[in-house]
Amino acid sequence: MTWPDGPKAQALLPAISQAIKTLGLFDDPGAVVELRAVKCGKFRTYSGYFDNAEALARYASGLDVLAEVPATYLTINPVNPDLLARTANVAKPYADHTTADSDIAHRRLLLVDLDPKRPAGISSSNEEHDLALERARSVRAWLAERDWPEPILSDSGNGAHLLYRVDLPNDRDATELVKRVLEALAAEFDDDRVTVDKGVFNAARICKLPGTMARKGSDIPARPHRRSAILEAPETLVAVPREAVETLAAMAAR
Repeated sequence: MTWPDGPKAQALLPAISQAIKTLGLFDDPGAVVELRAVKCGKFRTYSGYFDNAEALARYASGLDVLAEVPATYLTINPVNPDLLARTANVAKPYADHTTADSDIAHRRLLLVDLDPKRPAGISSSNEEHDLALERARSVRAWLAERDWPEPILSDSGNGAHLLYRVDLPNDRDATELVKRVLEALAAEFDDDRVTVDKGVFNAARICKLPGTMARKGSDIPARPHRRSAILEAPETLVAVPREAVETLAAMAAR
């Protein structure tokens, strides 16, 4: 297929390029990131591996303008550099192989995903969307009181993401640690309107790429499609001290 590279895609490049820079995806020398879009109709799954920020932004922008692409994601942790050989700095449809947990080199970001409760398969209402963003700010303030540094706050299109810098290996202990962090946050902040997604603890977790659209269900006034975006970010993303991560994880119910 001819890759979309027209005016609409070009217009998206600045915001998506800035998001990639803010996330620090290529701060580590030799870092490789997977770009992915799933449930894309006849094209199934698009996937590509990138060690070049400019190429990643170009292909993400092209994906975003395709009507059959409901959302555009990327791996938040760097992958095994050998995977670049699957599709080097290009994204292609009909992907047979995507990143597994064992393919992650190390953990660089920890995702806290705040979702408003609603029926599956539909976008959030404006009220639900605002509630998730408000809850994310509450979580951020609560964690700041527990020695967690400032995260990236991102509007996912339907809810909110907090992305914290971490420095953890990709091993069983780190996986359990992140899992229990999310369980502790859910116990503290979940209610009948907004919840912490406890399932995003795996190392190969993909996350909405800020600057791209969230197209869940039909785009109707009561539940519109929205463009994701980074709302607030520190000048330098400081890693959470491991002791602070362990202290929070210890709060999870056993």
